Amino acid sequence: MLERTLAGNTDEVPRTVLIVDDHPSFRTSARLLLEHEGFEVVGEAADGAGGLAATSRLNPDVVLLDVGLPDGDGLDLAARLRTVDHRPTIVLTSSREAHDFGPEVDRSGAAGFIPKDRLSGAALAALI
Repeated sequence: MLERTLAGNTDEVPRTVLIVDDHPSFRTSARLLLEHEGFEVVGEAADGAGGLAATSRLNPDVVLLDVGLPDGDGLDLAARLRTVDHRPTIVLTSSREAHDFGPEVDRSGAAGFIPKDRLSGAALAALI
């Protein structure tokens, strides 16, 4: 089912992704990986302010959001993103494990968490 969905049925899985992460190499790798697996990466941002602005401007279906950003906490930004007119699905990511953040991941309102080293189109699709 997942392969069929990623390959062609855009009604079942949100397709557009905004990547918000302060590491250019991760943004590049995530973009290449997600695009290869059928997602359309519509933009990137290096910090929370840029992520908030890009979300409002681009209306992505999904925001892949780093927990640690140079201008603030991605967990707090997740809560702010839930107030924009076009409410994207938020998926948190970090080089650390979700349990390192305790209950804050659940409180953020994000759909889930994917460690950076386990990011894949299938992992993203499973959360959205």
